[in-house]
Amino acid sequence: MLKKTRGLVCAGLAVLALAGCGSNSKTASVATSTQAGTLAVDPPLRVASLTASAFAAELGASPTGQQLLQLAGTPACGVDFYYLKYWTTAPDGKPTEVSGAMMVPTGTGAQCSGARPIVLYAHGTTTVSTYNIADITDTTNAANSESAMIAAVFAAQGYIVVAPNFEGYDISNLGYHPYVDAAVNADDMMDALSAARTALPHSFTPGTTDSGQLYVTGYSEGGYVAMATVKAMQAAGDTVTASAPASGPYALEAFGDAIFFGQVDIGSTIFAPLVTTSYQNAYGNVYKATSDIYSSTYANGIDTLLPSPSPLAQLFQSGKLPEAALFDSTTPVTGNTQLDQLLAVPTSPPYSAAQAALFDAGFGSPSLVNNTYRAEYAADALTNPDQAEMTLLNGGTLTASDVALAAQPAVGLRQDFKLNDMRNGGWSPKEPMLMCGGDQDPTVFFQVNTGVMAAEWSPLVSAGLVQVLDLNGTPGGAFAPLQSAFQSTYAALVAAEGPSTAIQSYHSTEAPFCMVAARDFFAQVP
Repeated sequence: MLKKTRGLVCAGLAVLALAGCGSNSKTASVATSTQAGTLAVDPPLRVASLTASAFAAELGASPTGQQLLQLAGTPACGVDFYYLKYWTTAPDGKPTEVSGAMMVPTGTGAQCSGARPIVLYAHGTTTVSTYNIADITDTTNAANSESAMIAAVFAAQGYIVVAPNFEGYDISNLGYHPYVDAAVNADDMMDALSAARTALPHSFTPGTTDSGQLYVTGYSEGGYVAMATVKAMQAAGDTVTASAPASGPYALEAFGDAIFFGQVDIGSTIFAPLVTTSYQNAYGNVYKATSDIYSSTYANGIDTLLPSPSPLAQLFQSGKLPEAALFDSTTPVTGNTQLDQLLAVPTSPPYSAAQAALFDAGFGSPSLVNNTYRAEYAADALTNPDQAEMTLLNGGTLTASDVALAAQPAVGLRQDFKLNDMRNGGWSPKEPMLMCGGDQDPTVFFQVNTGVMAAEWSPLVSAGLVQVLDLNGTPGGAFAPLQSAFQSTYAALVAAEGPSTAIQSYHSTEAPFCMVAARDFFAQVP
């Protein structure tokens, strides 16, 4: 039986004891403009400055750092870490101040100075409101591991990194995070990029400049945000050299339908309040009261719960959220045979024993979502089907002809999923894109997300403009060493912890492998 203890769902390795020293001896000025993309404090504070050898030593001082060092490679450059404060636009259209990181490579090597490419990075899901990806020196900072990862993979190899914290985190006073809100997320990314380009000439290494090459990537929620950013920049006529969204929930409508049909993913009790709060604030159509969706045990205050300054474990322990029970183990009975079969606790068959154990862990009592709402959502998904999810549900193979969004979803949440689904609008990337993930991912299902987009863009996949990397697939081609390394790493995890515990770390274990794959992919783009 799959254990119901759930780990943190943000991307990255375990926290590294990474420290650094830095300063800002320059006089900073505060901008008077609140226009989106404006750098609020110029120059930004340099939080830390590490030489290549010091960075390598810091990583080598812990087992998780050693793993990252082995995967990412020995740092070729030092890294200066800057704390950006800049202005973006809140969902209500008003200006709002947010923050992020700029990481600048340093050193005398040819790839460490002069005109350098920029990597615009979007971070993974986190519940911690104090998340600050710029603060590499604070080991208690929830962003520490993700910050170290992208610094090691990208900045220490000669890329300038720009990474927003997003609205709802760190200094943001929004009070919630616009979770998987494509337009808002993309604007935040583009505004961070504008602010960083303003800041770069005023850094401690003004000779390090923007080469004009721009790469966009991110993991988990960040994979979704990366793809949404490419879509928005393409619509605006801005240039993206290449992109590498990884393990993101791109096909939101299909993914949401799969979950409500009983295929409950790890982390669902966290994702649910993040997304309903986000869309309720953006569109006002998700509920009239939180009790419309959530059970009486959890409904009160759930719309202001996340992000929280409290650790996730504390929210579980205090009864604010269930660890795993998204749905009631006493499932609803509607009288519709097909619907009732979908609402029942998953069994093997039709699912494999491993799948049934994974999905079953999402059922319990008390549950987060009430039976009335679950039945209403699932009934709409049957009446107004998402073609991709129905194809997968019936055991079919996805093709470009059967991945259409629902024509007229009636439930507000499904309407919002459709609006923010990456299939919406019929767009496709014009520049090279790599989609990385693993087909055993229990948190962001591979086939219903990456597989759906690959089918949507099958002509581009055939032409090689869009590439798909399954870390769990049979090793082959340029990424074979990474596939083998990931599979060996995960096999060791299974051997050490057992499959029911190891599966909870699958999604986060993928992250550094996908980021190294992104870097290798970017290096191949002319």
